[in-house]
Amino acid sequence: MKKDTQLVTAGRLKKFTGAAVNPRLVRASTIVFETVEDMEQAAKERNSGAEFYGRRGTSTTFAFTAAMCELENADGSYVYSCGSAAIAASLLAFLSVGDHLLMVDSVYEPTREFCDETLKRMGIETTYYDPMIGAGIASLVQDNTAVIFLESPGSLTMEVQDLPAIVAVAERHKLTTIIDNTFCTPINFKPLDFGIDVSVHSATKYISGHSDVMLGVASANERCWPQLRKSSYLLGYCASVDDIYTAMRGLRTLGIRLREHERNAIAVAQWLQEQPLVDRVLHPSFDTCPGSEFYKRDVSGGNGLFSFVLKQNNEAALKAMLNGLQYFKMGFSWGGYESLVLAASDFGRRRTATQWSDSGPLVRLHIGLEDPQDLIGDLARGLQLFSQTAEQSNA
Repeated sequence: MKKDTQLVTAGRLKKFTGAAVNPRLVRASTIVFETVEDMEQAAKERNSGAEFYGRRGTSTTFAFTAAMCELENADGSYVYSCGSAAIAASLLAFLSVGDHLLMVDSVYEPTREFCDETLKRMGIETTYYDPMIGAGIASLVQDNTAVIFLESPGSLTMEVQDLPAIVAVAERHKLTTIIDNTFCTPINFKPLDFGIDVSVHSATKYISGHSDVMLGVASANERCWPQLRKSSYLLGYCASVDDIYTAMRGLRTLGIRLREHERNAIAVAQWLQEQPLVDRVLHPSFDTCPGSEFYKRDVSGGNGLFSFVLKQNNEAALKAMLNGLQYFKMGFSWGGYESLVLAASDFGRRRTATQWSDSGPLVRLHIGLEDPQDLIGDLARGLQLFSQTAEQSNA
């Protein structure tokens, strides 16, 4: 089945939809049973999609998780209130007191904070590793290492990891691998097909696609699914069925939206490459991005997210540029239909395993579904403001 067909049909079993096109929106806390026998049977089937108690999910939940299982080639999927919750739940499911975690140094900042604060308080040690380490990660494995966490491309700096090389090391040492796969989505990269155990998404982003939902999802292979499911339930994780229903609706158009995001982003990125104020463009498919060869080898499509580095580090000029943009709004998320800009001039200080060599500020863009020529014009005005302000401050 082709990608777009799968996105349209996944999770639409008749038991979820009835006579309608879409799965039913079922809100419930208590599930009632007509007989003791019905209740006992539901209890036996509660881990296989039977409605038992609202926190375990309703048919709306199960329609979405069935779709995610199909898209991820997974044995099971669990839904959370946001992407950070999905990451935290996945780590807690496979880490215990005294364990050691290998965490990629380019990781999403809230994940780093969770490691440095919550996991540290629980007696779990984290070692950050260079995202470009590849098979060299074997040198960092300790006797108590339990999990390797991956994120590719990186949230801000876009390094693409050599995932098969790292997975091979994990398999030799019998370690669990978890990846934040939000960037690629389940249609452009399928982690479980590459031997990764757990694939995590912030469904807030491209899966929902309209900047109006907070949702996370984690999908696991046969070995890891029972442990992820049980741990997540015991920790109390669940999600609103209204958000799940909205994400399910977004899923249907994921393929066509990603293609438009990618087309627009390539046009903007190519224009930025030619601008004299820009030092380099960090788009995963461009040779100027570390690991682009792995991206071209492993990933089947793109999106709207990339970064670029300015040649000159001038705070006043950067603020003038950002404040002068019309179509690019400043915000911390991405994956919606709108274009966003985020300056991350201090991100290098957060790294511990690698040093960031560029002296100029890094700017991350999310290219939305606007006309790319309007976005290019907006950035041209912004760069002009940067140049003018820099000249004034240097005068």
